[in-house]
Amino acid sequence: MGGKEPTYFLRARYLQAIQEAGGMPLVLPLVLDRAQQAFLLQRLDGLLVTGSGSDLAPRFYGEPQRYPFQRMSEERAQLELGLSKLAFEHQVPTLGICGGMQSMNVALGGTLIQDIPAQISTKIQHLPKKSATIMAHSVHIEPKTLLRRIVKKSSISVNSSHHQAVKTIPLSVHMSAVAPDGVIEAIEAAGHPFWLGVQWHPEFLYNQDVLQKQSDFF
Repeated sequence: MGGKEPTYFLRARYLQAIQEAGGMPLVLPLVLDRAQQAFLLQRLDGLLVTGSGSDLAPRFYGEPQRYPFQRMSEERAQLELGLSKLAFEHQVPTLGICGGMQSMNVALGGTLIQDIPAQISTKIQHLPKKSATIMAHSVHIEPKTLLRRIVKKSSISVNSSHHQAVKTIPLSVHMSAVAPDGVIEAIEAAGHPFWLGVQWHPEFLYNQDVLQKQSDFF
């Protein structure tokens, strides 16, 4: 795809999920200047921070890299962190999915678990070999949260495709869902109209699970 020439690409399922919910998706360019990022954000109705096959470099949350996983490009990292912070500051509706949720957390001063299997004793496979269209485990949803208002349930089943997770949460953010092993599965910001991150992938499930097709998600 693109050969040796730098190429932008995004999994079609993200765009299709937004379109199914009645939105018009736009793929954003990699702009690193804060003023240009603000210019982009002012022209959007909402921001989706997607998942990524690579990890946010631990230096962004003040840690050395402890495990030899592929790192996200500097340009993408700066874009995700910059837009997430600006969206928080300017009250722009924001949804983060998997790695996108992790970037949102780090953008406001949080940290990450660099590798769940190495750092947490758990029987849950957060990065199972089975398809991400298959449910992997349940999550408990905290009462009086935006997420609870969306799904209207205290517990739901979700898919899973990640080896990292949120570790510490900044003061401006709170946990809204957790897996049975204690891994944080959703975060949100009080006082913001819609600033929500989920660790699972609703874009894999929206066409088979009515809860994941909520227009409030996309």
